[in-house]
Amino acid sequence: MPRVKRGVTANARRKRLLKHTKGFLWTRKSKFRQAREATLHSWSFMFADRKKKKREFRKLWTIKINAAARQNGTTYSQLINRLLKANIQIDRKVLADIAEHQPDVFTKILNSAK
Repeated sequence: MPRVKRGVTANARRKRLLKHTKGFLWTRKSKFRQAREATLHSWSFMFADRKKKKREFRKLWTIKINAAARQNGTTYSQLINRLLKANIQIDRKVLADIAEHQPDVFTKILNSAK
């Protein structure tokens, strides 16, 4: 019975991993051991940063809404509280977009929340 030669499988495995390291610096793109380590780290960061992106956008929306609310003589927290009490269900993403691009509509929303 002939022996099992593993070269094809091993090379395919290495090549598949090295595809993911395109654009990495130094030997992390070409040497298997460094590439494997770098790839595992990069995948961890990818997962974490997808979550972080959501936090960052929510922060940005809060800042935009707060700035527009203060121009109309109220604060972010007071505005959100009034919207909840008036049962106006509009999410922060849309509210931030309205505050930025349509200040007159934002003012109308604010007045209806009072």
